[in-house]
Amino acid sequence: MNLQSQLMIAADWLRNADGILITAGAGMGVDSGLPDFRGENGFWRAYPALQSRGMSFHDIANGHDFASHPELAWGFYGHRLNLYRDTKPHAGFEILRRWASRMQHGTFVFTSNVDGHFQKSGFPDDRIAECHGSIHTLQCAKACSTNLWSADDLTPEVDEEQCFLISSLPRCPNCGSVARPNILMFNDWDWIETNAKRQRMRFEAWLLSVEQLVVIELGAGRAIPTVRNTSERNGPRVIRINTDEFTIDPKKGIGLPGRALDMIKAIDERFERR
Repeated sequence: MNLQSQLMIAADWLRNADGILITAGAGMGVDSGLPDFRGENGFWRAYPALQSRGMSFHDIANGHDFASHPELAWGFYGHRLNLYRDTKPHAGFEILRRWASRMQHGTFVFTSNVDGHFQKSGFPDDRIAECHGSIHTLQCAKACSTNLWSADDLTPEVDEEQCFLISSLPRCPNCGSVARPNILMFNDWDWIETNAKRQRMRFEAWLLSVEQLVVIELGAGRAIPTVRNTSERNGPRVIRINTDEFTIDPKKGIGLPGRALDMIKAIDERFERR
């Protein structure tokens, strides 16, 4: 089946749906100008200071670094927090909102992204499940309690050349230990799942309300397949959009090769045509 036929099928599925599940991975943010961490070269292009230290994404995205190298860990996460705050989500977010506004049950977002860009684009917070947490929420690095708090008052100053925090370290208001983002990291036994579990419960309840569900999956890879697995569990009308890893079992959906924004626009042209 050629791409034009698949785009028409995607538009027809959306036209007949009463709810849309948006599942999104890192590829959704690339079109907004966020860095692509796929492979060491992609990560080191974004953080050359960590390349000079011989550190990979796996090395720095690790809860232990907040105990052993807190200024370096916060250099990385502080830069990301500032970047996500300063970056405007691309036009595809608004197109997705418009589609959902025409459906009886609207939409729910399931994402591994921690950038908060769905909320920034106007998606309601109670319709978003962030399976890896959010950089905009903080917790104690020692998990002294299950308390979580907003990062809104945190303004990290980062020496970007060194990837090093030069402002004061954020602290846990309960015990005074270093605070960290409430993000699921590698080998992370201290991540506090309170928010994620609450979001998951709302997600499962919403799914039960929808009869004609369409899933649109955006930029989710195979390396950590949580998002892709969630999409496929909710087939058979999955629209998988990915530049490289777009194949899917035809019994579960269709695969569209391309960037998230390009394919959203292409579907939208056909969605609005009829």
